[in-house]
Amino acid sequence: MSLKRTNPHRRSSRLGLIAAATGLLAAAAFALPGAAQADEARTFSASELSTASDAVLAADVAGTAWLVDEKSNTLRVTVDETVSDAEIQEITERAGDVADAITIERTEGKIQRFLAGGDAIYADAGWRCSAGFNVSIGGAAYFLTAGHCTEGYPDWYTNSSLTTYIGPSIDASFPGDDYGLVRYDNASVPRPGVVNLYNGTTRDITGAANATIGLSVTRSGSTTGVTGGTVTGLNATVNYGGGDIVSGLIQTNVCAEPGDSGGPLFSGNTAIGLTSGGSGNCSSGGTTFFQPVVEALNDYGATIL
Repeated sequence: MSLKRTNPHRRSSRLGLIAAATGLLAAAAFALPGAAQADEARTFSASELSTASDAVLAADVAGTAWLVDEKSNTLRVTVDETVSDAEIQEITERAGDVADAITIERTEGKIQRFLAGGDAIYADAGWRCSAGFNVSIGGAAYFLTAGHCTEGYPDWYTNSSLTTYIGPSIDASFPGDDYGLVRYDNASVPRPGVVNLYNGTTRDITGAANATIGLSVTRSGSTTGVTGGTVTGLNATVNYGGGDIVSGLIQTNVCAEPGDSGGPLFSGNTAIGLTSGGSGNCSSGGTTFFQPVVEALNDYGATIL
């Protein structure tokens, strides 16, 4: 499920809460009509790949995600099952002379934000997300989550009956980015520097780093618990529809489902990202995209607890 909210305070430099969600990809790759084949020698310049990326953005097709694949020297575009052949043709036509630089990958399901750390958090506005990482800013305690969760600036609770208050959303960086900040206002709510492994244990998070291709990663979320996989792409752009386009995301083959949004992506004891969205589920697989956590930490001047 995907809930869209109106945020009258589009992001400036405010602080906000973090919660994210993920999804999966089961993709079959094919080339666009006239696209370059593997046995052809054409090499595309950075400028040509940038032009192709601009064409996909201009086509504004919801349910698409794209990134430059340096290994294949192409712009890899993932399209979900809602994208029609006519919409793919629109992308091709907009790309013009650089259409050969685009490779399409079909994925089952719908690319969406997954609303429904790892622990469940409940907004008084009616949706559920997952807490990401607990952080400190100027000695005060906050946690990061997805910006699409804190958009609208709801208050947050630990339970669906909204009886145990956590605190307010302080910032929502969405769209463009997908991270937000929530402040702990209830001193009785624990805020350890760990993530929930959903087997009675936790993982201590001691630092943060940027993702690399092939990195082994783990995700924790309140719907599907803990799942793992690898990083398959960097600097991806995702069009969730309705003008909600997010760039600079980490692409993975880790599964997720609605409610996992904002949850933590980590490698060992290192924080890597926050769940943004994706396609598929943890039965059939899929592709999930994550907001890099280092960007959020730097923006807020925050440190991992």
